[in-house]
Amino acid sequence: MKLDRGFPLVRFPDGATLRCEHATALVKGEKVRAVIGDRVEVSVPDDHDMGIIEAILPRSRAFVRKDPTERAVAQVLAANFDRVIVAQPLAEVNRRRLERELVLAYETGAAVTVVLTKADLAQDDAQVRAVRDQVRALVGPDVQTIVVTSADPASVEAVRALVPAGSMAVLIGRSGVGKSSLVNLLLGEDVQETAAVREGDGKGRHTTVSREVIELPGGGRIVDMPGVRGLGLWDADSGIGAAFADVEALAEGCRFRDCRHGDEPGCAVRAAVAAGELAPERFASYQALRQETAEIKERREQARWAQGEKASHARAPKGRGSGKRSRGGKPRR
Repeated sequence: MKLDRGFPLVRFPDGATLRCEHATALVKGEKVRAVIGDRVEVSVPDDHDMGIIEAILPRSRAFVRKDPTERAVAQVLAANFDRVIVAQPLAEVNRRRLERELVLAYETGAAVTVVLTKADLAQDDAQVRAVRDQVRALVGPDVQTIVVTSADPASVEAVRALVPAGSMAVLIGRSGVGKSSLVNLLLGEDVQETAAVREGDGKGRHTTVSREVIELPGGGRIVDMPGVRGLGLWDADSGIGAAFADVEALAEGCRFRDCRHGDEPGCAVRAAVAAGELAPERFASYQALRQETAEIKERREQARWAQGEKASHARAPKGRGSGKRSRGGKPRR
């Protein structure tokens, strides 16, 4: 139910909660750890002051990014949710980051919604409508885009309806976009700590430092994820295809099935850019994300190859027939 700098907090079927540590076999063997939303099997020894997570049950879906501290390792941030809510501040939507967030959200297989926060900082209603329409054009007709403000209770209810009883949603977005404020609006009380907005630029400061499952009154559960700076892609081919469905549709018209939309003849995607049917910036984002995913795949293959080499060296027989030579240059006998 909660992950912070200490031990995971686990809730039992009867509602009781207990801090737990991972079994040695999980940490040292498979190197698997429970994440927020995981279902786990726990033992509670009589002589132990904490529970012990013995097993992690199979996940229905997971939010995965490339571990920013490793060259080619996946990092799971949350599991077993039904919807990803992507929060962006209306007055300063970061288009490139939104595209990346959508790719990661689509990759989970969950339903996706974009929520535009801090609409009260917009210059006027015209800006609100313009930004909302721009974001809707970017995310496509299949993704709902909601503008939320405390002055409009109906907008808050629209978000609450996305998380019905028995479901769980993950709320993502960079620091200061108003995720904690949104959770407080959904709860009807100030449960999540929020930081004061700076007078100079109207931006908030990062306040959420842990991942926690929060129960919504009369509804489901929501996870207010800490602001994630690094959103490195992992296995994101299908996510890119969903987030850039317009580009993928254009690519169907390319002369060559394996067209990379570079200098190949008969490229329908480049033709659409030249004709003004596809924005050059969106095409550049698509190409950059595809390239990033390809590089990650290559690094993973290199890592697997290196591990295989180490394993083969470790299994190599020593002594007779090993091919090692003595100082005299003759094979050892």
